[in-house]
Amino acid sequence: MATFRKDRSGAPRGFFACEAAGLRWLASAGGAPAVTVLEVDEDHLLLDRLDQVAPTPEAAEAFGRALAVTHDAGADAFGAPPAGWDGDGFFGPLEDPLPMPAAAEPTWGAFYARARLGPLLDLPRARHAFSPRTRAAIGDVIDRLLAGDFDDGDFDDGDLDDDEAPARLHGDLWNGNVMWTPDGATLIDPAAHGGHRETDLAFLALFGSPFLDRVLAGYQQAHPLRPGWQDRVPLHQLYPLMLHAILFDPPEHGGYHGGYAQQTDRAARAALSLR
Repeated sequence: MATFRKDRSGAPRGFFACEAAGLRWLASAGGAPAVTVLEVDEDHLLLDRLDQVAPTPEAAEAFGRALAVTHDAGADAFGAPPAGWDGDGFFGPLEDPLPMPAAAEPTWGAFYARARLGPLLDLPRARHAFSPRTRAAIGDVIDRLLAGDFDDGDFDDGDLDDDEAPARLHGDLWNGNVMWTPDGATLIDPAAHGGHRETDLAFLALFGSPFLDRVLAGYQQAHPLRPGWQDRVPLHQLYPLMLHAILFDPPEHGGYHGGYAQQTDRAARAALSLR
């Protein structure tokens, strides 16, 4: 059997065990397959090696349907870690991962504010990544999340009403973490947790994905999305954009003029425009 070894000397304690638990949790949903874990230790993860092929529209549509099944398998709470792992997770590159707090929140808004946006905004590195104007906008988004604006149905058109149960998320579903194989799309490198199904789809759109329209069509066949989901994409992209600005924007001018910082500002303002 061909294998792939992912390793890093001095990785944060539990880094690879957390990833292994996430892969197994996603695979157990019976939806989108995840790469098979063969061995896990403190400094490495041994995986089944995947054979890559070019994606096709048909494979993309099948992936969308399978991803909906994975999400529908659910989680214990918003912010819940994968089965087999207890405690915070990790998000970001292998060389410089940031902690991803676990939580057990009853609503998505409270989870997103307290366990995602708030902890990133509180990082000392965030003061160098974002201008005061951007930090204020993110703070306003956090306030609206904590007020339940995206959970409790206080809006006239109902588009923001949200009583969905926690979904079983990959959590870092950009195109590089979807491997197209002869058997279809396979998930790798998760930051798995209980969250909102729209988050995975927003991640997938952030950097582009082959045949994304067909992925979304397949998803809608299996689990129709709530009205207005397209308008909420910037809200769900705010976390990964913040993280990319903190990790990757250049430090010149405090990082304020970096591309990710500017995208973060636009996403925060788009989220605040939701009514």
